Amino acid sequence: MSSMAIEATDLCVERGQARVLSDVTFSVAKGDVFALLGGNGAGKSTTLLTFLGFLAPASGEAKVLGQDVQADKKFVHQQSAYLPEAANLYPHLTARENLDYFLALAGVSQTPEDIEAALDHVSLREDARGQRLETYSKGMRQKVAIALAILRKAPILFLDEPTSGLDPVAIDEFNALISKLAESGTTVLMVTHDVYGACQVARRVGLLRRGQLVGLFEAPEGGRISPDEVHQAFAKEHQQ
Repeated sequence: MSSMAIEATDLCVERGQARVLSDVTFSVAKGDVFALLGGNGAGKSTTLLTFLGFLAPASGEAKVLGQDVQADKKFVHQQSAYLPEAANLYPHLTARENLDYFLALAGVSQTPEDIEAALDHVSLREDARGQRLETYSKGMRQKVAIALAILRKAPILFLDEPTSGLDPVAIDEFNALISKLAESGTTVLMVTHDVYGACQVARRVGLLRRGQLVGLFEAPEGGRISPDEVHQAFAKEHQQ
């Protein structure tokens, strides 16, 4: 069995008459965090939608845990959780009620103790757990969404611009949470335009420009990717 949780091989995707991804190839090992970095229109969200099975490749392959996404979308949805830029939770329900509802919808049985443990894991304040999500900040809503992924035991997490709109403290908390999940074995593919956040949390960063992977950076053993190096490459590509 492949040690890779996520694989793109010569991936080409078209939307309408336009080619949005061209021959994109990368892989993410189990328990790793991979950040796909790029500006608006680079093809970041298209990549995520392809791995979720919502877009079919014109050619090439997208695989999750060795399974071709288009061949078995149900398998992919069972094995992964998707966190969009704005978490799709119910604002009129509390954190606990949201988790109860979505777990029941997924046919997953968890005890109240399991739910509290997941909320502990994401460091959601105890006094907030009984409050409606309409009172929550974006960072707090994201914590609830990640708690749901933990309770569903999803081994793969797809994140779309997860730190957009967060303040610096919330960004640091979020990145620490993602690192913690990766250490416990969760595989993370995130797309973002945040160079420094990507370098803080990811072991590998891919630079996407106009649908092509034009750079790949890897953290040294025991270290982190240099944000300055990535920023220079990002700025250079963005100017072309």
